[in-house]
This record gives sequence, structure tokens and C-alpha cells, in this order.
Amino acid sequence: MKINIIDDKPVCNCGVFGIYGYEDAALPVYYGLHALQHRGQEAAGIISAESTGNSTRFNIHKGFGLVSEVFSDNKIFNNVLIGKAGIGHNRYSTTGSSESVKNVQPFLVNYRMGNLAIAHNGNLTNAKFLRDKLVDDGALFQTSSDTEVLLHLIARCKLEGQKDQIRDALNQVEGSYSLTILTDKLLVGARDPFGFRPLCIGKLNGAYIITSESSALDINSAEYIRDVEPGEIVVIDDEVLNTGIIKSYRVNEKPVQPKHCIFEFIYFSRPDSKIFNSNVDKIRRKLGKELAKNHPVYPAGDEEKVIVIGVPDSSNTAAIGYQNQLEKMDIPSKLEIGLIRSHYIGRTFIQPGQQEREIGVKIKFNTVKGVLENRTVVIVDDSIVRGTTSKQLVNLIREAGPKSIHLRISSPPIKYPCFYGMDFPSQNELIAYKYENEIKKIGESLGVDSLEYMTIEEMLSAMVDHPSDHFCTSCFSGNYPTNVDTTFRKDEYDK
Repeated sequence: MKINIIDDKPVCNCGVFGIYGYEDAALPVYYGLHALQHRGQEAAGIISAESTGNSTRFNIHKGFGLVSEVFSDNKIFNNVLIGKAGIGHNRYSTTGSSESVKNVQPFLVNYRMGNLAIAHNGNLTNAKFLRDKLVDDGALFQTSSDTEVLLHLIARCKLEGQKDQIRDALNQVEGSYSLTILTDKLLVGARDPFGFRPLCIGKLNGAYIITSESSALDINSAEYIRDVEPGEIVVIDDEVLNTGIIKSYRVNEKPVQPKHCIFEFIYFSRPDSKIFNSNVDKIRRKLGKELAKNHPVYPAGDEEKVIVIGVPDSSNTAAIGYQNQLEKMDIPSKLEIGLIRSHYIGRTFIQPGQQEREIGVKIKFNTVKGVLENRTVVIVDDSIVRGTTSKQLVNLIREAGPKSIHLRISSPPIKYPCFYGMDFPSQNELIAYKYENEIKKIGESLGVDSLEYMTIEEMLSAMVDHPSDHFCTSCFSGNYPTNVDTTFRKDEYDK
């Protein structure tokens, strides 16, 4: 039997990468997608723009799997993905929508102005309304993705300039988007006015890059220039290559307060990335320190030290911050590697026979028993969604014979679904909602000796260099920055 290996974690739907003015552009796109693999492991795709005389031909290759699986044949780069510009996309699918390769981005159309390709990270909260309206007007949709709505809005716009067409389309959509758009003569990056998702600009040997995280620049030895600002449209063309002056426009003239997704710092982004003009590692360590200040664990009895372990890999940095703060508070502690994670299981696991046996978390983790046995163990983790993986993890650690297990979470309880690009389960599946935020009962259900989360205020205090009201906390508080259509899911039109 083949079972899916799914982390019980918030899932971010995509990573994007675009480049303009680089020979063999598909190669840096490919490497960039490798660096963004954590943002999507279901599927990947690349489109390149190849100039042929007076015209431009768009070449495309996409498929299901990891980047290395989709682009395993060198002939793809030598014979197919030719050109000096390109965009790429990594994807996590929502339920049901991974069945058709049509849903794999980037999406490509040819309309009256030429070729138009798009790669999108985020979620358009009024997509159902816009899609139904477009269908009533005669539009034919090929996918179940909200991203295709943008293609139709751009293609149907009566304005002449492509920059103006894109701006007109973005003024009609609501929700979150960080996207790259490639036309015959332009690379465009755009970010919604609230700046929910990250997007940055880089430079490589005179070429310009627009991508989700700075780690995708680092893998290409590219220079980080700056973030795309919330509500900004960035246009790269031949003139920009010659002058070095990036063209910048506003989506609209209505200023709004930024609402960055705080989970980008807590979990999604790589610790070696710079997003929202801050280093992720710095913020994640600060989260761990605030967690320790407010929710410390002390050695039991005559025990010498508390053993602090992170759940690899996303919680490692917060665990460092937690243990460092315990030391500053003169609480005897030691940071240890108590869990070993397998990185070689891929997206599925073949389980021959014993179908009733729950192998669960043991596929991904094993304990270092000598570190944990007869010790007071503090597990630092970044979040709990359903609680299923956390419970299995606690059971695994319990088998190593610790004296006690204490779980500390570097975020508040998740009680509400997200509509801005995270694929949360329904609210009824959220363990914090199920137990009506009674932390003690949640801890009992997970099998730990104690469980403590950060409060929203404590979490926001760790967001150094940022005003606390510049973050979206809707999955914790239920306060959504925009109007949302709670009835729409991206897979609705697959049914």
C-alpha cells in the first residue's frame, strides 16, 4: 500500500521565480525552484521565452513531483526551455486539484497582445464571484485554480498597454497574491496591497530576478536588491536592462496598512531567507527567546539540566533561541539533537502489508535515546494544526524513556482557517478549536506532561523591526483583514 507522507503543519501553496535578460534563463529558474522546494512539493513548471526573429515563442515543461523529478532530463534545457527570460512555479495543491496537470503552473495563454504566462503564490478571496461572472460572459476555464481568473481579466481588458491591463486586473481581485508574469517583452512582479506573501528583486550578471524568497537568489549567486513593496507592480524590460532603473507602479492609490503573513516567519520561509525586509533566522530565534521568557521549563528534582530539542527542521532555530534564553535566566539547560529526521522518503511511502499498523511519524523521525532517557525533555515546535503528528511524535519520544515531556509552541493556538494562501483543514479539524482553546485538555490529548503556547501579544513582540499591527494573525484571532468568501475552495470546480 502507498501512503502519503503529509506533515501536520500549515501548508503554503506556492513559490515563484522569474528572470529576464539571462542566457539560458531556464537554468537559474530551475535552481531557484530547488531553493523554493519547501514552498511546494506536489508539482513544478517552467516557461521560457525564446526570441525567433520578430516573434517570441513560449516553451513550457511542467509535471507532478519534486523539481528534480520533473526536470530530470537534461534535454529539457537543451532542446525545450530555450530563451533569455523565464518564470517557474512550485506548487502545493488543495484537496482534489492535483489530479490534472492543467492545474500545474505557470499558466500560459496567447491573446491579442501575444503570449502571457503567470505564476502565483496566494489566494484570491473573491475568485468565485469573478469566475462566475466571467463564465456568464462566455469565458471558458481550463483549470480549477483561482489564478486562471487573472489570465481572463488581463486578456479581456480593453486597455492597450500590458502594464495597464495587468494593473486593471489586479484592481478587480481581492485577497493575497505575489506573482510573476511573463509576456513577449516584459517580466512583471506584483504584490497585493496588504503584502501578505513575500516577493523580492535580485540581479544576476545584468539580468533581473523576481522571486518569493532571497534563498532563491543565493543559490544562483545573485544580488538581493530589495523587496517588492506591498501594492507595487515591478516591470522589467530591455530598457531596464540598459538603464538599471527598475520601473515601478502602484496597483492602486488607496494606501492600506500592511498585513504580512506571520506564518512566513514562524514556519514557511527558510531560515536563511530574507523576507519582509528581515532575516527569518533572526525573527525565529527571537520567537524562541520570547517563548522561554514566558513559558520556561525547570529541571525536576536533583536533575542537572533540562534537555531542549527542536522538531527538525523548521523548529531548530526557535529551539536555539529558547535554550539560549533559559541560560540567560539561569535555568540549567542543554540544547541537544534528540530527533533525527529522514530526508529521503519523498512524497509517498510504500507500505507492503500490515495495512492496519500505524507507522506514522516513525517514517520521518527517530529518537536519539541516549539524549532523552531519564531526562526532562522540552520539545520546541512551531505550530500544531490537527495534533495527529504531534501525538505520534510524543509517543515516539516517550518510547525513549524520558522522565517527563514538555511541549512548547512558538505560535498561538490555531483556531481559524486561512484564506490568504495557507491550505488549512476545516475549522472542525483544528485541535485548538475542537478543545475550545483549553490548553490543558489539548496537552492531555497529545500525551505530554505540560503544553504551553505563545500568546498573540508575545508572538508579536518577537517581530523586531516591524510594527505589531503590520501582521495578519487571522488564523489565531479570527480577525480577517479583507472580506472573504468562506464557501469557495480552489478545488470546487474539480467536482
